[in-house]
Amino acid sequence: MSGQITHKSQAPDRLLDVQEAAAMLAVKPATLYQWAYKRRIPIVKLFSPRGALRFRLSDIESLIARSVRPALRENDGTGLDPQ
Repeated sequence: MSGQITHKSQAPDRLLDVQEAAAMLAVKPATLYQWAYKRRIPIVKLFSPRGALRFRLSDIESLIARSVRPALRENDGTGLDPQ
């Protein structure tokens, strides 16, 4: 093992800037800055505490996956009528 940190797929985890991450999540960049300030989303700060703000692609994808809510089932009486 070379000691290099790699993503599960053995490829380096891509860093997204605020604009890219906001576009993936369909939110405004200001929302991401707020989430980062409140530590609601993992961030990477480059070079210094006041450095460039970045987001790992895997963290954004994980947030999306955790946020998926399944559709209601038809047979429980609360689902949508497929007709």
